[in-house]
Amino acid sequence: MAHSSRLTDLVLSRSATDRSAHLRKDPKWIAESLIDPSTRFICVHNSQAPFDGENLVVFKFADIPQNSSTYFLGRDAGIVFFGVSADTDFVSAHDPDSWLNLRAGGALLNDREAGLLVAAIALDNWNSTHTHCPRCGGKTVHSDAGWARRCTTDNSIHFPRTDPAVIMLVTDPDDRVLLARQSRWQIGSASVLAGFVEAGESAEAAVVREVSEETGIAIDPDSIDYLGSQPWPFPNSLMLGYQARAITTDICVDGEEIVEARWYDRAEIMQLCSAQKLHLPPRVSIAHQLIARWYGEILPSSTSFR
Repeated sequence: MAHSSRLTDLVLSRSATDRSAHLRKDPKWIAESLIDPSTRFICVHNSQAPFDGENLVVFKFADIPQNSSTYFLGRDAGIVFFGVSADTDFVSAHDPDSWLNLRAGGALLNDREAGLLVAAIALDNWNSTHTHCPRCGGKTVHSDAGWARRCTTDNSIHFPRTDPAVIMLVTDPDDRVLLARQSRWQIGSASVLAGFVEAGESAEAAVVREVSEETGIAIDPDSIDYLGSQPWPFPNSLMLGYQARAITTDICVDGEEIVEARWYDRAEIMQLCSAQKLHLPPRVSIAHQLIARWYGEILPSSTSFR
């Protein structure tokens, strides 16, 4: 296996908050902290949060929606933080155009805000979609300050799920990079390959399988090198970043999930990005950082990705 430096600029992995997990099961402490004047709240709705210029907006207890679900996120510098599930009325009352998702606003976050917002979005997504017990179908209720749900029928406890996914930068013997476009992306958009790890499968095996399934390319298993991970709560993924070297170069896409793929050298990347003919993922994503690492310098920032 090759050995190379890890990715160092993964914005959404830079959490600087003490999660203080032991306090989640202390209802008295949670209740007192919720109404403490120094406590701050991160409001989220549909994986979005409000920004004020270049800063994430935080709220006080008196400002948050009444009877809304809250999630204890942790503590930092003596301040307690909670996530809040905001409704559409709250969004409408707080400048709807200022609410951004992580793709658009992630690069604006500092280390503390990144960890808080990623956790708030992940917990909000999970709690809002896991309202019933997977065992018996009974209704579940909020537990452990938002980090668990309890079934009201069989009393079983359920925890937030995280789905591992591999994302890999593949190069050929000429050090060209393989980029592909999904069917739902606009023409000109391209990224590295990615896919979920299947049941009973290692991450490395998933790298080999996904590259083969999506492009028909075979890679050298001994070339697979882990570079870093990043949470991606859309809705609950953990992206495991790899690089790998191809041993075949003929491309055959499935035409359904992947509609086109091709090899690019560095000169083509620069030329096409500068001409706005190639749109790469946003800098906040691990996909962008994998490409930038291969490219060797900062990529053109005028590109957009939808």
